[in-house]
Amino acid sequence: MHAQTVDVNRVFHALSDATRRQMIERLSEGPVSASELAKPLGVSLAAVVQHLQLLEGCSLVRSEKVGRTRLCRMEPAGLRGVGPVGALREYPLAMVAWLVTGALAFVFQWTETARLADQQLDGEPA
Repeated sequence: MHAQTVDVNRVFHALSDATRRQMIERLSEGPVSASELAKPLGVSLAAVVQHLQLLEGCSLVRSEKVGRTRLCRMEPAGLRGVGPVGALREYPLAMVAWLVTGALAFVFQWTETARLADQQLDGEPA
């Protein structure tokens, strides 16, 4: 169970960055070279390679050297235990939205809990 928690944490960390989410969105359309992946992002190829390494580390992306280019593709195995993996293949943006919605729900719940705790500390009724 603990190993699965670590994997989930790595996936959420990987998806917490907007550039990596854009990369995942692009790769959901099909395989692409690292240099093509870098073009619309406005970052250097070196930065894209670093992002790819992190995404590969949690099994969200797989890349392979084909001649002089690095071909990248989505690898949804990294989402096992996070949510319905089958949905990722049919609805990749919906899957990312599902992850983000869950994270936002946690943040809102935590914020409300913190607000209530502050009220109690200040002596106000909750």
